[in-house]
Amino acid sequence: MKTYVILFCLVLLPSYGLAQIVDNFELKDLQNNLQEFEELKGENLTLIDFWASWCKPCKKAIPYLNDIYANYKEKGVEIIGINCDGPRSISKVVPLSKSLRIQYPVLLDIDAAVKNDLNIMLFPTLIMVDASGNIVWTHEGFVSGDDEHIKKAIDQQLNVL
Repeated sequence: MKTYVILFCLVLLPSYGLAQIVDNFELKDLQNNLQEFEELKGENLTLIDFWASWCKPCKKAIPYLNDIYANYKEKGVEIIGINCDGPRSISKVVPLSKSLRIQYPVLLDIDAAVKNDLNIMLFPTLIMVDASGNIVWTHEGFVSGDDEHIKKAIDQQLNVL
């Protein structure tokens, strides 16, 4: 019996870590306008980047995400940045977004509602969502070379379509 419990924990529980579908949500953007996921999502795929201003790997990833955005937008791939800074550090987000020259939409999840709904635990976390709202790939953290893994995952998903 103990073996079955261990097997369950090792095999089945990891799949429950992230929500499996992204329902429509509404958050404010950097200009304080409400934006809906359904209006921003890509025709084929959407990458949602959960990040925070204090997170060094997050800031390292953003220039690569800008490049990915430029190279894949014409293929129906959209990127949405979701900043998860709280009330004490939210004032840093607009200046940081400008200094990093973020090219894709950035939304503010100050109360962590979307982050919590999708069970995001680490920053940065990048989730790939297909046109139906299904999460098809996730990536936590960011180190040199991860941009190539992200591109490979995008290419694989686009080939499935």
